[in-house]
Amino acid sequence: MQELHDAPLAPLTTFRLGGPATRLVTATTDDEVIAAVREADAAGTPLLVIGGGSNLVIGDKGFDGTALVVATKGVTLDGTGLELAAGEVWTDAVAATVEAGLAGIECLAGIPGSAGATPIQNVGAYGQEVASTITEVVAYDRRTGETVTLSNEECAFSYRHSRFKVDPERYVVLRVRFRLEDAGGMSGPVKYAETARVLGVAPGERVPLATARDTVLKLRAGKGMVLDPEDHDTWSAGSFFTNPILDDETFAAFRTRVRERWGDGVEPPAYPAGDGLTKTSAAWLIDKAGFTKGYGSGPARISTKHTLALTNRGEATTEDLLALAREVVAGVREAFGITLVNEPVMVGVGL
Repeated sequence: MQELHDAPLAPLTTFRLGGPATRLVTATTDDEVIAAVREADAAGTPLLVIGGGSNLVIGDKGFDGTALVVATKGVTLDGTGLELAAGEVWTDAVAATVEAGLAGIECLAGIPGSAGATPIQNVGAYGQEVASTITEVVAYDRRTGETVTLSNEECAFSYRHSRFKVDPERYVVLRVRFRLEDAGGMSGPVKYAETARVLGVAPGERVPLATARDTVLKLRAGKGMVLDPEDHDTWSAGSFFTNPILDDETFAAFRTRVRERWGDGVEPPAYPAGDGLTKTSAAWLIDKAGFTKGYGSGPARISTKHTLALTNRGEATTEDLLALAREVVAGVREAFGITLVNEPVMVGVGL
C-alpha cells in the first residue's frame, strides 16, 4: 500500500475540488483494502473511500481522517457472467463486455468512475441501470469485520439508491458480479426515447452492441458528460441532482403550478415510477426556473451543454460550487414547490 500525509484530494475528483486528507492510502488488492479499513476502524479514525472520484464533493477544508483509494484491478468473463474488482475503470469494463458480445450495460458507456461505485448509486442512464444485471456484490462489512456476499435482492436497489447508500458507513465494496445477455452481438432492447430516435429504431428494438455504445458516447459527449480535461463542462459530477419522484398528490399540485405559470398547454415531464409515483425531470425544472445552460458569472457555473451539471470553470472552490447549488435548489423550490436532492456524496459539507 502507498501512504501519503496531508495529501491533496482535489486531483482525485472530477470536480477537481476539495482540501487535503490527513492521510491518503492507495490499496491495490482486496486484502489491502480490508487491512486499511480495519486499521482505520480500530483507531477510530474517520474513513473516506474513493474510487473514480466522479461522485464526490469534498469541502475546502479537506478530510480529517484516512482517505482510501480503491485501486484494485480484475475483469473476469465466464460465459455471460462478469466479475469486476471494485477499482476497475467502469468505462473500460463496459468496453470489454461490448467487445465480448454481451449485452446489458452497453448504454452505461462513458459514465466516469469505478466499478465498485456502481451498485452504491445504482448507476443508470439511457434506459439501463446496473440493478438489472448485478447478481451479487462482495463487500467488507465493517460492523461484523467479515467479507460478505450480498444478492441482488439484499442490495435493495431502487432509483439511484441501494442498501449501501442507506448505510454508507457499513460496507466497502470489493467486487461486483453481473449476469449479462448473449444476444448474438446485439444490444439489449433500446428503452430510452432519445437513444431510439438517434438510432432510428423503435423503442424495444435491438441494434449492434458497438452501435449502441458509440451512440450513447456521442450523446453524452454532446452534454459534457464524457471526461475531457480540456473541457470545463466535464469538470463536474455529471448530474448534480436526482430526478424528483412525486406521489400523486404532490405531482397534481406541481402540475397545477406549472399550468398557472405557463398556461394550460405546458405539461411537465412525467414518467411512471411505481404505484402512485411519478418521476419528473430535474433538468426541466432547473431550466424552467431560469437556470439555463451556462448560468452563473463566477468560477462555478451550470454547464453550457446540460442544465443538470454544475461545473468548476477552473478556479472554483467547493464553497463556490455549493453557493450555486443552493441558488438552484432555492429557485426550483420557489417556482415549483419541489426540493431538489443532490446526487453526489458530500464530504464535510452540505446543501
